[in-house]
Amino acid sequence: MSSVPYGAAPATPRKKYVRAVGPRLRKLLYFIFVLVALLFANSGYLALITFLEWLRDQTYQDFYYQYMFLAHLVLGLVLIVPLVVFGFVHMWNTKNRRNRRAIRIGYALFVISLLVLITGILLVRIGGFDLKQPLARNTVYWLHVACPLAAVWLYWLHRLAGPRIKWRIGMSFAGVAGVAIAAMVVLQMQDPRQWNAVGPESGVKYFEPSLARTSSGNFIPADALMNDAYCVKCHADIHKDWSDSVHRFSSFNNPPYLASVSETREVSLERDGSIQASRWCAGCHDPVPFFSGAFDDPKFDMLQHATAKAGITCTVCHAITNVNSVRGNADYTIEEPLHYPFASSDNAALQWINNQLVKAKPSFHKKTFLKPFHKTAEFCSTCHKVHLPQALNHYKEFLRGQNHYDPYLFSGVSGHGARSFYYPPKAVDNCSKCHMPLVASNDFGAKLFDDAEELSVHDHLFPSANTGIAWLRDREGIIAAHQEFLKDVMRVDIFGIRNEGEIDGELIAPLRPEVPTLQPGNKYLLETVIRTLKLGHLFTQGTVDSNEIWLDVTVTSGDRVIGRSGAIDSEKGNEVDPWSHFVNVFMLDKDGNRIDRRNAQDIFTPLYNHQIPPGAGQTVHYALEVPDDLTAPVTVELKLQYRKFDQRYMDFVAKKNEQLGQVIRGHQPGQDYVNELPITTLAVDTVTFPVDGVDAPVENQPREVPTWQRWNDYGIGLLLKGKAELRQAEEAFKEVEKLDRWDGPMNLARVLNEEGRLDEAVEALNRAEQFSDAEGFPRWTWAWLSGAVNAQQGRLEEAERNLRSVLEDSTEDMQRRGFDFSLDIEVINLLGRTQFDLGNVRERQQREEESRRYFDEAISRFQKTLEIDPENVTAHHNLQRLYEKLGDKEKAAEHQRLHLRYKPDDNAKGRAVRLAREKYPAANHAAEAVVIYPLNREAHESETNETKIIAIENSQEATHVETKGS
Repeated sequence: MSSVPYGAAPATPRKKYVRAVGPRLRKLLYFIFVLVALLFANSGYLALITFLEWLRDQTYQDFYYQYMFLAHLVLGLVLIVPLVVFGFVHMWNTKNRRNRRAIRIGYALFVISLLVLITGILLVRIGGFDLKQPLARNTVYWLHVACPLAAVWLYWLHRLAGPRIKWRIGMSFAGVAGVAIAAMVVLQMQDPRQWNAVGPESGVKYFEPSLARTSSGNFIPADALMNDAYCVKCHADIHKDWSDSVHRFSSFNNPPYLASVSETREVSLERDGSIQASRWCAGCHDPVPFFSGAFDDPKFDMLQHATAKAGITCTVCHAITNVNSVRGNADYTIEEPLHYPFASSDNAALQWINNQLVKAKPSFHKKTFLKPFHKTAEFCSTCHKVHLPQALNHYKEFLRGQNHYDPYLFSGVSGHGARSFYYPPKAVDNCSKCHMPLVASNDFGAKLFDDAEELSVHDHLFPSANTGIAWLRDREGIIAAHQEFLKDVMRVDIFGIRNEGEIDGELIAPLRPEVPTLQPGNKYLLETVIRTLKLGHLFTQGTVDSNEIWLDVTVTSGDRVIGRSGAIDSEKGNEVDPWSHFVNVFMLDKDGNRIDRRNAQDIFTPLYNHQIPPGAGQTVHYALEVPDDLTAPVTVELKLQYRKFDQRYMDFVAKKNEQLGQVIRGHQPGQDYVNELPITTLAVDTVTFPVDGVDAPVENQPREVPTWQRWNDYGIGLLLKGKAELRQAEEAFKEVEKLDRWDGPMNLARVLNEEGRLDEAVEALNRAEQFSDAEGFPRWTWAWLSGAVNAQQGRLEEAERNLRSVLEDSTEDMQRRGFDFSLDIEVINLLGRTQFDLGNVRERQQREEESRRYFDEAISRFQKTLEIDPENVTAHHNLQRLYEKLGDKEKAAEHQRLHLRYKPDDNAKGRAVRLAREKYPAANHAAEAVVIYPLNREAHESETNETKIIAIENSQEATHVETKGS
């Protein structure tokens, strides 16, 4: 029977009370609190670093930061499941509570918490997912930053609507978090690279005579410098290009270098008892064995050692931390790079985590491996500018070697040389603009550059001219890439013809479309010009003693060859005719032997230097005798040919490599080497002449080059030869002036100044100034020349004003073109010398205060030169004289010492040059002040021998008469 009274409503069963946070859920909550506490402390550290980076515009993300960021990711991922489970269970437990305000705030808190986790996941670059769109990524990032702050606020409101807040626990949490952040900042200062660092026994002296240094003075483990597989993960395209670059094959994996450096090591060991002198090479060519300490071992296996084939690795260039000076000789500082966690781990999972860190936080990677100086010409100067120290050659402390940097810096191409003949529309402000062009790429590091239409990277093949190494490696595609780069770099021009075959004969020019008719039996002088075009440094550069660049001239009449220069002799291993015109440096040792093995330790002095400055010309004369019996017009073909290494050097390379245990491509062991390195034609020009008495039509197409420029290039080539052909240069520049170009009178002033015809030079400059409003008129060049002439004429105040304007003017046009001539040390030195002279004048006038001011300004000028070029002879000499004048004996002695150190030893080279002239008749001929290359050399040699016989007979007869008279 029911006990409920009749007519009464049944009682509603009382619901069982469910706690909002039960015992088991409370444990989960405490776990979440711990995770959140750690995350807040971790986030506070990360936020502090981000704020400092924003405030100081520097990157503070380092090795420890990456660990903290990794902890942030791990804690965030671990938090996801507990937070979601707690949230849903807590909502279920409280869905019917009366405190609706607390419930609504709790719902909002849960949504915000989920948003924190979701935005965090979106920011992580995992696999192929990458939120690259800048607006989207920035929006997600700031949501991820703001949501935790909103969550703290909502949690506070949620607790205000619920049970009482335990402030003591909250304050304790904040205190612990603050201490943790401080501890993390302290830990960030630790450098794990120092924990097991080992330095060379000889300390910093170990690296001499190379100027390279490590940041700590310690060795750098080879593995740290050879981690190229690490780079390829994100930079596959860059790695692929680098793998075929000459930088990659800079060391013992380069057969020509191996041959030369092995000899240097042998000479050093025999001469000095150690191979330390060859460190001079290692700072640039062999950085991995050098900085890891293996290079100094006399028994170092140059073929099999683990570091021997490393070359210049990705890390070597990008781990350099400072360019110490522009002296070259590897004057840089390098450090063991600090990688992300697990970068060196063999565990696949840890490597995957490392890769995600790199992609998620690339700032540390950029800071470590890409510094602002990497984009400068000064960075390239560390290895592309050298001098030979006494430790290497046992001759003198300083002897200039190859130098790409200075000719570039002081050229019109860089926008810093005020004395150039031509200027580009816009200055090229670093080497990479030419040698690291942009190429399309999907690499992780690719970006949309200002002048690119698609994602691109800089080409790390470093295209230039070294087709030789690519050929030895049988890499036809790489040869083609270098040859493509060389297109339109040079120009040749068969400019004119002189009657009677003499330099002062009547000139008929420019040739084409009209050409003169040749007379059978007559002698002519072909006037040809080589011009540098797209080039920012001397042509040729680098290995100037073994680079093989020559003019190949063929003169034909029908099928008959009537003149030849520059032929290749297949019976002598494909050697180029030594009587050809070579664009090179004929370098000698102290005994007059040619430096033909890249034997740097023996370099002493050049016999001749045929390099061509950027934006300049070289004039070459050829003597042609027209046969009497021609039946067809005469065609002259002129080619500028290039082969990376000459036959003599390649024969040495082949035999030395065979001796060391490897056979290079194209070599038959035990035989002389046949040089089959590719020959690249850099430029071609062709002219056909009618012949008197030969009835055949002749037509020549006009040259696309403006007539004034052809005359100008011809004149420049004559001017750069020195005093021997200035009259001919004057003739050329007068023709330019007739064509209404300012180049004519401007360059004519250079000739007249060189000859000391100063009044005429002033007149020429006045005529040039009339073109000052013309587009492209180089006011700075005019001012330099005016200053030079005024200084020689004693108008020192006017000269000072001229030269100051060169260094100080900065017009809107100059700024637009990127021109800044304040670095032109020739102008700086001339201004310093002018101020020195002004000081002397004021001293004689007893105006002591003005005199001292001028002396101080002159000192300042020459010191400025030494900031730009620490080895400048002129600056040191003048500073010596200035300090002597002012009574500072100590500084005067220091600059005298440096002047003598850097000054060429002109007295010592006389014997070497004399011996070389006897040993190398072709080079002796090429070294003359005026050189005429015979195109009919057999007839020329016969005539020369006959002249010598007559001279000998006359000499003998004179001696006989003198004896008889006695």
